[in-house]
Amino acid sequence: MAEQHTPRSLIVSLYGAYGRSPDGAPLAVAELIRLLGVLGVDAPSVRSSVSRLKRRGLLLPRRTADGAAGYAPSDEARMLLEDGDRRIYARAEPALSDGWVLAVFSVPEAERHKRHLLRSRLARLGFGTAAPGVWIAPARLHDETRHTLERLDLAAYVDLFRGDHLGFAPTAEAVARWWDLPSIAKLHEEFLDAHEPVLRAWAAGPGTPEDAYRAYLLALDSWRRLPYADPVLPLELLPENWPGTRSAEVFAALHELLYARGAEFVEPYGPGVRPSEA
Repeated sequence: MAEQHTPRSLIVSLYGAYGRSPDGAPLAVAELIRLLGVLGVDAPSVRSSVSRLKRRGLLLPRRTADGAAGYAPSDEARMLLEDGDRRIYARAEPALSDGWVLAVFSVPEAERHKRHLLRSRLARLGFGTAAPGVWIAPARLHDETRHTLERLDLAAYVDLFRGDHLGFAPTAEAVARWWDLPSIAKLHEEFLDAHEPVLRAWAAGPGTPEDAYRAYLLALDSWRRLPYADPVLPLELLPENWPGTRSAEVFAALHELLYARGAEFVEPYGPGVRPSEA
């Protein structure tokens, strides 16, 4: 997960954290430029990234209450952000008894581009590969998987199943084949290297709202990818001293310390719906 905070990614993180007011009020373009500027993004990069998100249908042009040009998230973007909230902020401890969801797909050769799209989407949802054309994830991901496949018009190519792993290899051994656990562990370690010192510094003494906003947006922008790369497996299936536990604790602590303080810098346009309340 190299710490590469692109303008487009930071804009998505900004709207996810502070840009979803209940009445759909937009963030003014000038405000977007101010809020991204403190993260090192210049105005042309903000405008270019906003234009790309607009073309994708994720941001809609709107006027603010005082008539300034602005952008609000589309219904599709709100849905994606709400799906993300459930991943980013809800880190319930999974149990092996919860079982698994299997996605079995077959795509005609004439539509091979959809095969690639299916694989990439399942991977981004946190699925591992059990066999060619057979993907596996914790059962709690079923609803989000169904929702995503239907939204992308891919449901016709997939059958979903729920069940238990009955052998023959021990489940922990099988899990190590289904997912690249060393790569996932490295992502957590990189997050900890970048953001655990920030938590220690803030625990030692508070900073300004601008400092809190900057630290929180950078942490969120790094963290929000991780719950998709890591399916959050039961601890008994993972190597000892799994870093994912600690990285989740660090992000939760940063959210508790920095989110509301950062909102003071975003006001009067934020916060809208707090992610923890969505």
